[in-house]
Amino acid sequence: MDGERIERAVQRIEAALGRIAKAADDYQPAPPSVSGLVVEHERLREATSGALKELDALIERLER
Repeated sequence: MDGERIERAVQRIEAALGRIAKAADDYQPAPPSVSGLVVEHERLREATSGALKELDALIERLER
C-alpha cells in the first residue's frame, strides 16, 4: 500500500513539474513601459554623470 501511495505522489509531482515547465515555456513578459524606460534612462544618466565627475576629480589630483 505504501508503494502505491508513493507512486501516486511521484506521478502528481511529475505532472506538476510538466505544468510548470509548460507555463515557463509559454511565459511572455510584458514589454517595458515607456515611462519606466525614461525613469531608468535618467537614473543611468545621473549615475554616469557622477562617475565622470569622480574620474575628473581623480585625474585632477593626479595632475598636481
